[in-house]
Amino acid sequence: MGDDGDAFDVIVIGAGPAGEIAAARAVRGGLTAAVVEERLAGGECAYYACIPSKALLRPVDLAAEVRGLPGLELRGPIDAAAVLARRDEVVSHLDDSGQVRWIEDRPATFVRGRGRLAGPLRVEVTGPDGDVRTLQARHAVVVATGSDPLVPGVPGLREARPWTNREATVAEQVPKRLVVIGGGAVGCEMAQALHALGALETTMLVRGGRLLSRFEPFAGELLADSLRRDGVDVRFGRSAVRVERAFLDGPVTAHLDDGVQIEADEVMVATGRRAAVVDLGLETVGVPADGPIEVDATMRATAVPDGWLYAVGDVNGLNLLTHMGKYQSRLCGDAIVARARDLPGEPARDTADHAGAPQVIFTDPQVCAVGLTESQAREAGLPVRVVEDDLATVSAARLQADDYRGRVKIIVDEERRVLLGATIVGPAVLDHLHAATIAVTAEVPLDRLWHAVPVFPTMSEFWLHLLEAYGL
Repeated sequence: MGDDGDAFDVIVIGAGPAGEIAAARAVRGGLTAAVVEERLAGGECAYYACIPSKALLRPVDLAAEVRGLPGLELRGPIDAAAVLARRDEVVSHLDDSGQVRWIEDRPATFVRGRGRLAGPLRVEVTGPDGDVRTLQARHAVVVATGSDPLVPGVPGLREARPWTNREATVAEQVPKRLVVIGGGAVGCEMAQALHALGALETTMLVRGGRLLSRFEPFAGELLADSLRRDGVDVRFGRSAVRVERAFLDGPVTAHLDDGVQIEADEVMVATGRRAAVVDLGLETVGVPADGPIEVDATMRATAVPDGWLYAVGDVNGLNLLTHMGKYQSRLCGDAIVARARDLPGEPARDTADHAGAPQVIFTDPQVCAVGLTESQAREAGLPVRVVEDDLATVSAARLQADDYRGRVKIIVDEERRVLLGATIVGPAVLDHLHAATIAVTAEVPLDRLWHAVPVFPTMSEFWLHLLEAYGL
């Protein structure tokens, strides 16, 4: 067991947003916690994903708004060097000392090193110097190791040293020629950001027939139109079958399935992610080591009968979104406290509700969605009615831009008369998503929602349009 300094009520492996919140909730409930992290405290989101990508996209978003109104024309291209410099400040120049202080101020113990399960309630930490320290948990171990970018097995691709989100978001220079493989959220965001910052020849290779295949079809259509207007070459139904790079700093050539060759300075892969479970020691506690870790409604690993192992965030595969990982962690931490203290009844908030998981693609146009799409609702056999509206018909759209393009769609459960899902696509619409999230999650009856009066003239009037189209 080691000395008392190596024993904690809760041990969290992974100091990304999910791990940090799980530890903070445990400490708030009166337990002691240790947080183990091999890389940067703050995780992928803080340094290589959510935060830096949005720092790169924000100037692009503002530039698009400026272009939409006369009298505010840009005086030349976006200053890429200034944008990259601000990006560096936003990610603290990849210095995690501030994030470590945040953890220690909870207070929790931060342990730098590679954490690995070594049997029930035991975690071995291999430090930067190679020394191994064994930690013992009294009540729970939480795995919060996130996910890693998935690189497909295209011949020559790995050898060509492709970019993933990690290299793209911390790039010191913007390549003039860029090939992006993938048409999901990461591919769309980074293709648009890097193109606007100087990747003048940007080509997207999308294996399917549309962008953002998990969203309503019109979302990908509007975004593809916008990318093409800006000069991005979006190719549907195309895949790379071979990739070559002869020299370390030389160009890369992508050979496509239609026989075409594209030469670029960099190739970026954005084809998905996989749970980060390699060498995590899951086999020592009877959990399948290939991931993701299956959990119950309190984020407790179902394969561990004694119920001491939990998994939150990307590593459990439920929802690969930072805000949903943080939601899971709040729920998980509270459940651990309730069980550790043997509180009467079931653990507080012991049901994870993913039906209202919101998501935003921070492109121009912005793509916002919550709940079910029409196809998902119909596949579930629900009594569906669909209502759509062209956002350009909202009075405030003319104030936003002379050529405003956007659309909104809601999915209604006709029997209960509540929203099952909503998708909003257009410039400057992301702040309207939370209203839709509340309506979906709280199952607000449409007859009640009708009394939530939208302010004139704002884009929120689309709610009035939708409800009137429904017949209210």
